[in-house]
Amino acid sequence: MALTNEPGIYIQAGNSNVDERWWNIGIRIEDDVVVTKDGHEVLTNQVPKEITQIEALMAESR
Repeated sequence: MALTNEPGIYIQAGNSNVDERWWNIGIRIEDDVVVTKDGHEVLTNQVPKEITQIEALMAESR
């Protein structure tokens, strides 16, 4: 069985608890996982997840 794990945070405009610069954004870090009778395998374990890793990857495309 294959599953997607997608924890995320979404900030709506007008949220008085959050600085306005963060309004209307959403961030999700996803993983695809295969579960078998013997265990599991994370198919996306090589995908960057740390801020510095993501920024470095983005800089490569500029």
